[in-house]
Amino acid sequence: MKHRVACLLASVVMFSGCEKKTEVTVTETREPVARDANPKLFATSDERFRDTKPSPVKADTPAGWLALPGTQFRILNYRFGESGTGETWVSLSSGSVLDNANRWLAQFGEKPLDEEGVKQLPAVTLAGGTGVWITASGEYAGGMGAPPKSGYGLAGAIATVNGQILTVKMVGPKAEVEAAKPVLEAFARSLRMAE
Repeated sequence: MKHRVACLLASVVMFSGCEKKTEVTVTETREPVARDANPKLFATSDERFRDTKPSPVKADTPAGWLALPGTQFRILNYRFGESGTGETWVSLSSGSVLDNANRWLAQFGEKPLDEEGVKQLPAVTLAGGTGVWITASGEYAGGMGAPPKSGYGLAGAIATVNGQILTVKMVGPKAEVEAAKPVLEAFARSLRMAE
C-alpha cells in the first residue's frame, strides 16, 4: 500500500513538472476611467441603460409585461401578450396631438382627422395633461423598414403635458391588444413625470 501511494505521489510530481511555465510581464498601465467603476447591484433600468440619466417619465409596470431597456425614442418600453409580439412604449414626441394621432392612424391606412375629429375622440388624462385615446386595427405598417403586419391592433393615448407631447402606444395582434386595453388604461393612469 505504501508503495502505491509513493508511486502515485511521484507520478503527480513528475507530470506536474511537465507543464511549461510562462512568465507574464506587464509593460503598460493606464489610469482608471469612469467606466471602471464597480457595478451597482440591483441597478434600475435607468441606471443600467441610460448612463445614469434618469427617465423623465415613471410608471408602474403591469404584471405580465416584460420591461425592456429604453431607447432614444422609447422612454419606457415593454412586451406583452401570449405571442410575445405585442409592444407598448411611452415617448415624448414633437408636433401636436393631431399630428401624432394622424401619424398613428396612417400606420393602419386610416383617413386623417381634423381638429374637430380629434375633439370627438375619448378624452384621457396622462401625467396631469389632457389628451385623447386612439384605436385602430388592420394592416400595421410601423415603418423603419419592417414589413406590414396583418391582423394588428393599436390602442394608445396622446396628451399635452407641460408643453410636451406624451404618448403611450400599444401595438400587437388585434385580439391581444383588445384583451390588454384595461391593463393599458391602468398603466396610462400610473404615468407621472419625474420630479
